[in-house]
Amino acid sequence: MSLISPACRDALQHWLQHQTALNGAAPNTITAYRSDLVSFLSFMTLHFAAPQGLVALSKIEPADMRAWMASERADGCAARSLARKLSAVKSFYRWLAEREGFEATAVLSTRSPKFQKKLPRPLDVDAAKAVLETVDLQTACDWAAARDVAVVTLLYGCGLRISEALGLKGRDAPLPPVLRITGKGGKERLVPVIGAAREAVERYRAICPHALEADTPLFRGIRGGQLNPRQIQAVMAKTRAQLGLPSSATPHALRHSFATHLLTAGGDLRAIQELLGHASLSTTQAYTAVDTAQLMDVYNRTHPKA
Repeated sequence: MSLISPACRDALQHWLQHQTALNGAAPNTITAYRSDLVSFLSFMTLHFAAPQGLVALSKIEPADMRAWMASERADGCAARSLARKLSAVKSFYRWLAEREGFEATAVLSTRSPKFQKKLPRPLDVDAAKAVLETVDLQTACDWAAARDVAVVTLLYGCGLRISEALGLKGRDAPLPPVLRITGKGGKERLVPVIGAAREAVERYRAICPHALEADTPLFRGIRGGQLNPRQIQAVMAKTRAQLGLPSSATPHALRHSFATHLLTAGGDLRAIQELLGHASLSTTQAYTAVDTAQLMDVYNRTHPKA
C-alpha cells in the first residue's frame, strides 16, 4: 500500500471495518475488497503521477475510470472479475462520498463490463444418487469412508456449502430434524435435515476413532484434526472418474443439485433461497434458467415435431 496516501489508507481501513461491523462481510470478502481497492488506488496514483488524497479522489472523471478498466483488461482481468472489482470500487465511493460530502457520479455511473453469467452445473438425479452410493468405495479406511458419505449426503441432502458441513461441531450431533447453520457473512438460517443425512452422520460417529467433544470438529481427518475440504474434493474426483461424470461434478455441484432438484419437483423459489442462504433472490433465480434449459433439452430430444 506504499503508493497510497495516508488519508486514503485510513479511509479504506474505515470502510473495511464498516463492511465487517454493519454489513457482516465475511473475512474472505474483506480480503478481496482490500485487494481490489488497493489495486484501484495504486493505479490512480500512477495514472496521475502523484499520491491521490481524498480531494483528488473526489475529482476522478469518467475518462480516468475508463483508463483503469482498460489497464485491468490489458493485464488479463476477465470481464467477470473486473465487474466484481468495479462493484467494490463503487461501494467504497458511495460510502466515501457520503462521508466526505462530494459527488461521486463519475464513478457510480461507470458501466460494468458485460459477461455471460455462468449457470450452475448440477448433476441429474440418477448421477447424484450414484455419487452417494459410490463415494464410500474411494477410501479403504471404514470410518473415513463413513465420514465421506456423511459429508456428501449433507451437501446434497441439505444443500450445505462444504465449509458449512465441515464447520459442524461435536455438539451438533446427533443432528436434529432442523439444523441452525451460520453461512456467509454470519447469516443464520434453518435447514431441514433429511433422515438419510442424520443416519449417515450417526454411522460415522459410531465408528470414528476420535473423541467428538462438543467444541471440537464433527468431521475429522485421519490424524484427528479438522477435515480439510481438499479431502472431500479428492474423494469426489475419484467418484466422478469411476462413474464417468464430468469435471463439473464437484462437492459444490451437489449443493447446486439440491436446489435444482427441489425446483424441478415444484419447490418455491423463495423457500429455496432461504434453504441455500442466498442474500439475494437473483442468485437463486439462476436455477430457474437451469431448469428451463433442461426442459428445452428434453423437448428438443423427445418432441415428435422437434
